Amino acid sequence: MCGIVGFVGQGNTKDILLAGLSRLEYRGYDSAGIALYSQPFTLVKAVGKLEELKKKVAADKECQLPYSMGIGHTRWATHGKASEKNAHPHLSMHKEVVLVHNGIIENFAELKNFLQEQGYSFYSDTDTEVAVNLIEYYYRKDKDILKTLFSVQKELKGSYAFAIMFQEDEKTLYAMRKDSPLIVGKGENAFYLASDVSAFLDYTKEIYPVENREILSLSEKEIHIYNKNAEEVQRSSAIAELDQSQIHKGDYLHFMEKEIFEQPKVVKDTLLYACNQENEETAGNAGNSENPEFSYEAFSMTEKDFQEISRVRVIACGSAYHAGWVLKSVCESLARVPVQVELASEFRYNHPILEKGELVISISQSGETADTLAAVKEAKKLGAKTLSIVNVKGSAIARESDFVFYTQAGPEIAVATTKAYSCQLAAGYIFSLLLAKTKGKISKEETRSLTEELFLLPGKIQQCLSFDQEILPMAKELKDADNIFFLGRGLDWAISMEGALKLKEISYIHCESYSSGELKHGTISLIEKGSPVIGLLSQEELAGKSISNIHEVRSRGAKCFAITMEGISIEEEDFAGSLMVPNTHPLFAGSLLVLPLQFLSYQVSLLKGFDPDKPRNLAKSVTVE
Repeated sequence: MCGIVGFVGQGNTKDILLAGLSRLEYRGYDSAGIALYSQPFTLVKAVGKLEELKKKVAADKECQLPYSMGIGHTRWATHGKASEKNAHPHLSMHKEVVLVHNGIIENFAELKNFLQEQGYSFYSDTDTEVAVNLIEYYYRKDKDILKTLFSVQKELKGSYAFAIMFQEDEKTLYAMRKDSPLIVGKGENAFYLASDVSAFLDYTKEIYPVENREILSLSEKEIHIYNKNAEEVQRSSAIAELDQSQIHKGDYLHFMEKEIFEQPKVVKDTLLYACNQENEETAGNAGNSENPEFSYEAFSMTEKDFQEISRVRVIACGSAYHAGWVLKSVCESLARVPVQVELASEFRYNHPILEKGELVISISQSGETADTLAAVKEAKKLGAKTLSIVNVKGSAIARESDFVFYTQAGPEIAVATTKAYSCQLAAGYIFSLLLAKTKGKISKEETRSLTEELFLLPGKIQQCLSFDQEILPMAKELKDADNIFFLGRGLDWAISMEGALKLKEISYIHCESYSSGELKHGTISLIEKGSPVIGLLSQEELAGKSISNIHEVRSRGAKCFAITMEGISIEEEDFAGSLMVPNTHPLFAGSLLVLPLQFLSYQVSLLKGFDPDKPRNLAKSVTVE
């Protein structure tokens, strides 16, 4: 949610800010703006897509002047509706300070009352305007910028990443963060600031991660970092692992399409990473070897850590929550260890009871998901060991957790996850396999066989990429539907939840996923003539029962479609359309079933004239509760 960019130094500040905001569009937003350092500050804001801001900037004569410093922002509304007055950057009442903000100030009402008592008035409905006025209040009192920022840091409750300019300091860009992402890039005679390295990757790969509760000052040639105790920290820069090709669409029409097609590679990379190999070249072709072996160290754990696990609690949101249900099914089947899956947003409020030996696994693509981060902190407070499965190194959830497994999806730009979800599935399989092996629930031969089957998955995922066009007839049948129902049992139900979410996210069609066996307990009342129903059929032991449920809805007028696995027989006349994925071990079938469902949502979105990369009202990284 929300994207921050900042720049100071030699360069075309306006264009650098706008280019950075373009790279952050995936985070989700409903308004945008920039502030350029001048006397007074030059501010331009716009509601809607970034193109509206670019038009206003191009038409503003003040913006055409040379500037050496500026900040920008894409806003996802939390406090106050999407409007120009609520858009960032926000200017203090006396116009001495301007800032952009990602996060949420929890005690903003209390602080606003205090500032009003001091004579401050407010033009917006945002918590951010409270923050900028609080900074100005302390600055007018202390006349020392760093002292001011440390004073404000003590007052603010909640999460924030700020990029700040002061009218009296024309050469320095300031920043501070708590529980919201922020990263610095070092260029030639310039520094960049952003929520995500992708915002400035076209300019530099040299980076400085910003730790929690740190305050920064950036000028053309210098960076100064201070910890929460106001002590200056010496830190070396690092080289970002990403490259430009990973943040560009290339020949693909959309990032979502590109990321679907990247799944064979990223799943293989995740499998190799779990063998302590970073990629195929360094692995000595480990993926093709006769005896690939997964490592405890890939989870930053030991065999003893696995032995001590008596129960597992998975906490996650959205697609990661669905990946948790797959992990539950696979882990309980293989390791015979009970697994409970909970929505991260509900975890703290359900008065959780964690038993001795219970491992709490958090799953998050960004590693910054606010609900999941809060749940991890709560689990640790209750004495549990925590493992995070995340896609971003050094992210907040990764740092907060005792153990971490990094999926190898690379940057995922489209809001609707595809490749990150597939890597989360792979991570769940690997964890379950290691736990089953440690607990002695599967033999060495079974371990080897299942591991080899996992290494066959990337090739089978590659085969499923042909569904790109094969799914079109089904997509055309479904694009005008008002409601679509997904049915499955066991693992198929877990995958159907993800299929329903994908279609909801980017086609705006109401979709629901139901366990097939629950139909007769109420849901079947929703079925009427022409109701589209998509059945998932990959579990041989449950296929007969699922087909019986399909017959139930068909007899009531439903129009049925099927996604099956090779070896599952169906009567073609029962279905208006069907697709078959290659055969694999039933526990891993989800990695193949999800491909046609991803293509289906993508194609329906295109047929309806929507942008699948930027669905309305959604943000990629949900950094506020």
